[in-house]
Amino acid sequence: MSTLSQLQPQKLWQMFSGICAIPHPSKHEDKISAWIQSWATEQGLTVKEDEVGNLAISKPATLGMEDRKGVILQAHMDMVPQKNADKDHNFLTDPIEPILFDDAGESWVKANGTTLGADNGIGLASALAILASDDVAHGPLEVLVTIDEEAGMTGAFGLKAGWLEGEILINTDSEQEGEVYMGCAGGIDGTATFNLDYHDVPADYQSFNLSISGLKGGHSGVDIHTGRANACKLLIRFLLNANEKFDLRLTELNGGSLRNAIPREADASFVIPTHQVAALKSELADYLTVIQENLQAVENSIELLLISPETFDQCWDNTTQKQILRALNACPNGVLRMSDDIEGIVETSLNLGVMRSKGAKFIAMTLIRSLHDDGRLEAQTMVESIFNLANAHIQFSGAYPGWKPDTSSAIMKTVRDTYQSLFGKLPEIMVIHAGLECGLFKTAYPTWDMVSFGPTIKFPHSPDEKVNVKTVEQYWQLLVAVLKNIPAK
Repeated sequence: MSTLSQLQPQKLWQMFSGICAIPHPSKHEDKISAWIQSWATEQGLTVKEDEVGNLAISKPATLGMEDRKGVILQAHMDMVPQKNADKDHNFLTDPIEPILFDDAGESWVKANGTTLGADNGIGLASALAILASDDVAHGPLEVLVTIDEEAGMTGAFGLKAGWLEGEILINTDSEQEGEVYMGCAGGIDGTATFNLDYHDVPADYQSFNLSISGLKGGHSGVDIHTGRANACKLLIRFLLNANEKFDLRLTELNGGSLRNAIPREADASFVIPTHQVAALKSELADYLTVIQENLQAVENSIELLLISPETFDQCWDNTTQKQILRALNACPNGVLRMSDDIEGIVETSLNLGVMRSKGAKFIAMTLIRSLHDDGRLEAQTMVESIFNLANAHIQFSGAYPGWKPDTSSAIMKTVRDTYQSLFGKLPEIMVIHAGLECGLFKTAYPTWDMVSFGPTIKFPHSPDEKVNVKTVEQYWQLLVAVLKNIPAK
């Protein structure tokens, strides 16, 4: 922590160190919220909390800037809790452990075996650092800190009209320096539920647990085009093939942990006739060789581990087992369509993020993202058809709109021109294939002029998450300069 506090801009990194010290996974933001409120009160700032738990902190304009348009700096207070399998970490009680390291001559910060929470901790830290600074020129300023962005956008859904006064919103949840975002994808969650029937394990069957690990995972939006493998899909592919060749009977099937993270690990427990064990092990070895060769350019640490645990007494009904395996194998995953309007941007994607056995139920969770409502609906009907054919109950929830680009946006032009003045080049004006809260903000505040930018954060939603130190300083310079350049009302 002390190492981070010496980085520049010092106030931002000091704030980020404080954020890392306080557990704040999605749905468990009470500690970080209390810390922010206490800090704001100590600073003599006005802070309020709405019905769902969002915070708004107000700071008057600096001298001579009272006539400027009101600006809202926005960040979310929660983080995605992901850790490596061998990492002993409780996200509800343990602090994040940041590590400063060098990679190819550049300084980065990552965490020790877990997600770092730079998404959106750096943005939150920057907003609080602006509030704490007495040398940053700005007009009337509000900081909006939302809850639960990563696991349902509860805060954005619950934001009420009239609670905030500003006209311009700067979202700090972008993850590539040099890119300014003026639009984002919408999305919807899908949950398929199967009823499980169990039977007694036949005589002379051996019990096994098979796990796949070592995958990189990542953000199911910004990393979905990278070719990173989905652990659930890889495991299902092997199990489906084994189910056709052997009398394999599942007892458990689990994978992934969040619908918005590409699964890095998955595991299955099953029984198989003793006389088929040798052939199964040979089949597994061949499969590992194939996927390692096919995916080596992206995934270079894939591991398959087969162990023989305690004996299982009950196994799944074979008919239901086939329906589940075939449905999961057929379920779309990854990029479904690239944008026709914006070169190099994903239009529609789908992530099979979670599969879980729960007693007499088996659930599979997907997250569909699309820049267009019609693309989202098309993917939704595909998923619905597949699971309906497999006799599952499929339910969709949490739909949130995309943020439609406004090519006439005044704040976008201010950010673009300010960036060019600072760095001698134009930034890229982009649309991001991720679920920023901006689309939902437009419901309560349709006239807000919005833009999003941030530093370079690689591999969010995975333990590989890292933030580039140099770009944090560049992001801070841009943010400070943009606040100074906000026009008069």
